[in-house]
Amino acid sequence: MALPLLMIVLGLIILVWSADLFVEGAAAIARHLGMSPLLIGMVVVGFGTSAPELSVSALSAWQGNPGIALGNGYGSNITNIALILGVTALISPIAVHSQILKKELPILLLVTLFAFIQLHDGEFSRLDGAAELIVFVGVMVWMIVQGMKQHRADSFEQEVEAELEAHAMSEYQAWIWLLAGLVLLVISSRMLVWGAVSIATDLGVSDLVIGLTVVAVGTSLPELASSVMAARKGEHDLAVGNIIGSNLFNTLAVVGVAGVIHPMNIPADIINRDWPLMTLLTLALFAMGYDRNGNGNINRWEGGILLTAYTGYTLYLINTVVSH
Repeated sequence: MALPLLMIVLGLIILVWSADLFVEGAAAIARHLGMSPLLIGMVVVGFGTSAPELSVSALSAWQGNPGIALGNGYGSNITNIALILGVTALISPIAVHSQILKKELPILLLVTLFAFIQLHDGEFSRLDGAAELIVFVGVMVWMIVQGMKQHRADSFEQEVEAELEAHAMSEYQAWIWLLAGLVLLVISSRMLVWGAVSIATDLGVSDLVIGLTVVAVGTSLPELASSVMAARKGEHDLAVGNIIGSNLFNTLAVVGVAGVIHPMNIPADIINRDWPLMTLLTLALFAMGYDRNGNGNINRWEGGILLTAYTGYTLYLINTVVSH
């Protein structure tokens, strides 16, 4: 088991590093092509941080391990809200000022409910995967149109522009970073999936549990790093924007691509345990983002509640493994 563990650790390290290269390169190229900071933050950065989830889930589905693909997609959503926003809020309470993000929150909630329609019959066909990808394209178009309509500077746009200025690079360098990040994403994903499957086989546990825990946390590390750094700089909208964009991408594109590659039977635990928790956390994020006074805020108490929920969920998963 030593070699699979080593592959998981090395795979995660390279995965996080390559995701950072990929996102920064893609954002710089978009800037050179004239894309507005608002659209870069909404589309490139928000979805780009989920590149690890996409590469790992696609590879898992291709190799016939749908449990890792599904666990990674939905487990990352749970991790993003409960662990990442929980930790970030404990470090620095998060205020949501951006009107763009407040428009995206209902979309995320609707997408989460749409996912249940695809899952409830216990099967996820290529048609279901294609439907999610079509909805994903529709969400992308809506976000781009909303971004183009935004005439006055949004707080989210200002924070993204500050980050772009801090990481300015030439177009040539941006392409090098983008391609290098893409290649390393594929290599590290293969390492991570091989190690995860090997450990699941050795321990006799389902690859779904491995996907929900080790793989989901590992592929969510880019979101953790970017959200914590953004919050420490006072860029609260950017911290929340990363999570909203990532969860939209995970629910529609990550799971959708996996389904198109390899149709899957949906484990009952996904429907009875993981999807309900993901939905409750999304509702909590929706409530925190809107607030009664119109100023969304995730304070330290709420961050503690989110983190407690994640701890309880993880301990429950570990208990099921031990009991098994």
